[in-house]
Amino acid sequence: MAFVQSKTVSNQVDEILLERIRDGTYLPGSRMPSESELSDELGVSRATVRTALAKLAANGLILRKQGDGTYVNARVREASAQLGNLWDLVRLIEGNGYKPSIRFLAMERRPATEKEALALALETGEDVISLQRLFHADGQPVILANNAIPFSLLKAPLESIDGSLHIRDIFLKYFNQRIALAVTDIRSTVMDEEAARYLSGETGRTILQLQVTLYGRNNLPLAVGVNIFDDSILRLSLAQAWI
Repeated sequence: MAFVQSKTVSNQVDEILLERIRDGTYLPGSRMPSESELSDELGVSRATVRTALAKLAANGLILRKQGDGTYVNARVREASAQLGNLWDLVRLIEGNGYKPSIRFLAMERRPATEKEALALALETGEDVISLQRLFHADGQPVILANNAIPFSLLKAPLESIDGSLHIRDIFLKYFNQRIALAVTDIRSTVMDEEAARYLSGETGRTILQLQVTLYGRNNLPLAVGVNIFDDSILRLSLAQAWI
């Protein structure tokens, strides 16, 4: 199998195995090929395969049974947040069985708030790019997302940013950055007028808020975000293996 030179072999093996689980090549409850079989098929070392499988197991997508082999978790389709990617709103919507789409609402360059500056390791007064987007599930608005990104990371004209792209692709195309880590804080909040306007809800209703910080390589903070999540439509379920 030929691998893309711009990606590490390890990352590509991760993506291949995850995609096979997602598209049903490896069905829930089924036994996966052995490490040696995958190593031979993909043309990589067993150590590379073992590392990829360990990541899947740690996030509850597969179960490794001593002396019996590796199995896809039979409940994997119930885990809407695969690989812990709560920040990946597109995948979150797909995991609930809906077709995702993104509506770009607004973008501006402005000074970072005190909280944003602290999270993004910025000096007081440094600018951020503020992105506001609305995520739909089968055409129904479900997540209002606000992100702040350090302006100093931008490698293209501000007006060229296409806010309808996946956040991963926005960072690759306009900032030359790859998301390596996301930290998500889940809490309840009360729907305010802005969220109610976009999510077609009633103000004062309790709703989930996902506060996300994205990091690049070398622990470089890339963005902070606040995502208002309509849990009356989407399920937020997690699978975690006990090892």
